Amino acid sequence: MSQQSHPTDLELAALISSKICHDVIGPVGAIYNGLEILDEDDNVEAQSYALEVIRNVTEQASARLQFARFAFGAAGSAGSVIDLGTAEQISRGFIGKGKHRLIWNLPAGQMAKDQVKLLLNLIASAVTALPRGGDIEVSMLGALDAPQAFVIVCRGAGAREPLHLADFIRGGPMPRLDAMTIQAYYTWRLAEAAGMLLDIRNEGQMIVLVARPKPSSRK
Repeated sequence: MSQQSHPTDLELAALISSKICHDVIGPVGAIYNGLEILDEDDNVEAQSYALEVIRNVTEQASARLQFARFAFGAAGSAGSVIDLGTAEQISRGFIGKGKHRLIWNLPAGQMAKDQVKLLLNLIASAVTALPRGGDIEVSMLGALDAPQAFVIVCRGAGAREPLHLADFIRGGPMPRLDAMTIQAYYTWRLAEAAGMLLDIRNEGQMIVLVARPKPSSRK
């Protein structure tokens, strides 16, 4: 790991933009390839396959962009709170119907925007903790206006610490910031903005991510 200073606002914006492009370029490229098949191949089966691919990757790209709007962007910036029903819908779209399963235990209602953005980024980090797939269980302790903890349990074979997040939480030299590490860095910074401390617990085939208010932030 290389020692470096925190990025400037412009550098952070560029890194987040690079992360978003990295996440959507694959699905967008698949859409283009599917359209090429429709243009060039008259075979009915090939065209049916191309349409199915286009539908699937369009849904994937849309879900990733919607997630990015709330997790990284200024979606909902007109107010100071975000509805948790919206956060759940966005999270389910982001995780998709593949090898990961989202278990959402949060109550209905609204929560402070920085806290919801932190929660979304913790869910994104949780996906990287389960490279072989598994369950991501999201819970909260306390009231919506004063959460005592966010708890994300990552349960599955091969569970590991989320990529790069522990490097920022535990201090020491910062990893090099790029499109692969910026999400973990942003999660760490969001916790600071929300007045919360992050912790990672390794419990065998289960990784637990916890965000708690700093002592001075408790009400």
